[in-house]
Amino acid sequence: MQAKFVHRCTHVLDKQATIEFYEKALGFRVVREMGPDDGSWTNTFMENDASPFQIELTWNRGRTEPYANGGKDTHIAFEVDDYDAYHQLHEQMGCIVFENHAMGLYFIADPDGQWIEILPQDR
Repeated sequence: MQAKFVHRCTHVLDKQATIEFYEKALGFRVVREMGPDDGSWTNTFMENDASPFQIELTWNRGRTEPYANGGKDTHIAFEVDDYDAYHQLHEQMGCIVFENHAMGLYFIADPDGQWIEILPQDR
């Protein structure tokens, strides 16, 4: 038996802003989108070339209240090949929300407040 981790779903208020964030911050791209013909919701799947893992952005028409998405302790993490370059990019984007210098990592937040841990590749 085998189980392969394929995606993590996060709910978003502004789908386009979140897509643009993941494109810029982590090099993701939209690979597919699905939803009903009435456009009441969409699931947008994004991935990058570094791994087959996908992020699923679920958007619901008419939603105005922010989603909890599990809170700050529930997060995804990425190992990056150039920690300093990513840190500089994320500083420029203004999305760094917490740094732990002692552990050599930091967190960014997407437009919906979902925390993302950034780790150097050679930890």
